[in-house]
Amino acid sequence: MRTKALAAPYIVWMVIFTVVPLAMVAYFAFTTNSGEFTFTNLTRAAEYMPVLLRSVWYALAACAICLVIGYPVAYVIAQTTARTQRVLYLLVTLPMCMSFLLRTLAWVALLRDTGIINTFLGNFGIGPLPLIRNAGSVILGMVYNYLPYMIMPLYTVIVKLDPRLIEAAQDLGCDNLQVFRRVILPLSVPGIVSGITMVFVPAVSTFYISQKLGGTNNTMIGDVIELQFKGSLNRNFGAAMSLVLMLLVFVSIWLMNRFTDDEEGVATI
Repeated sequence: MRTKALAAPYIVWMVIFTVVPLAMVAYFAFTTNSGEFTFTNLTRAAEYMPVLLRSVWYALAACAICLVIGYPVAYVIAQTTARTQRVLYLLVTLPMCMSFLLRTLAWVALLRDTGIINTFLGNFGIGPLPLIRNAGSVILGMVYNYLPYMIMPLYTVIVKLDPRLIEAAQDLGCDNLQVFRRVILPLSVPGIVSGITMVFVPAVSTFYISQKLGGTNNTMIGDVIELQFKGSLNRNFGAAMSLVLMLLVFVSIWLMNRFTDDEEGVATI
């Protein structure tokens, strides 16, 4: 009984700031401006399926790149001494102390036609190269902003691996590649899944990165939702698009959790 009482503030907080907003989004998604029930908003949302698929594709590409970069970084950090780990971990999380908007605008200053990179290349008669307003620049912005979310869970899992398992694999004749493939990688699957989830969720719903680094052909679902609420174009339709995006995120998290449950702790030597 005492435990339930201690959880009461958290439950109240969740109801006010999570359940109620979600219920409001669902209500507006199924109503018109006059409050009449309708499925028109969700039907119209199907028109933006190409934009949704583009958002998913960009988010998956960002996840893959973050994993390729983040896994070696997390592994190297986990192999250092405790003091060095704290310093390196601080360096990984340090960019997160800066404003998200400023980090994105910094890439605009670097990549635009009159930016630092093209100005430097222009001194050698090169360019200006199309470094901005394309899919690559949008994915680059996602990778830069969300890479720490991949490194942190990977490091947390890898640093806790029992070194005796690695020693046992080596005693049984496994080389370094086999040790990684049969022991380290399977045991780090929970960190991989957590990292992919933490990168995919904000990446698929982002809008500021695509606005600043992308072009008219790189509109993402977050841009569509923001446009509906900004200027009061159609808030009910914006709520419907938000509901579709939330369902996509919930399904993704559910699939990731199922995969983690199936794979956690599996290692074959």
